[in-house]
Amino acid sequence: MADWRWQADPDDLLDDLPPQARAHAEQLAQEIAVRESMVFLEGPAYTGSSPGLRTEAQGQLMLTYLTDVRGERIVVLQATWFG
Repeated sequence: MADWRWQADPDDLLDDLPPQARAHAEQLAQEIAVRESMVFLEGPAYTGSSPGLRTEAQGQLMLTYLTDVRGERIVVLQATWFG
């Protein structure tokens, strides 16, 4: 497994979430990054099309993200907390 990571765009995207929601968002983003590392094994050598904008919901949290396969990362673009 490659060292996939996640990042928020903008960097302060999660700052306004309550502490519980922020921790949940960080955990979910890391889980998504691990899963994507297992799906896109080629990493930087990947030549297919981008998976596009996707949404993952878990409990009271919903993340919208892009998978940057060649950069081996996911980019979280929106975090919605329904708590």
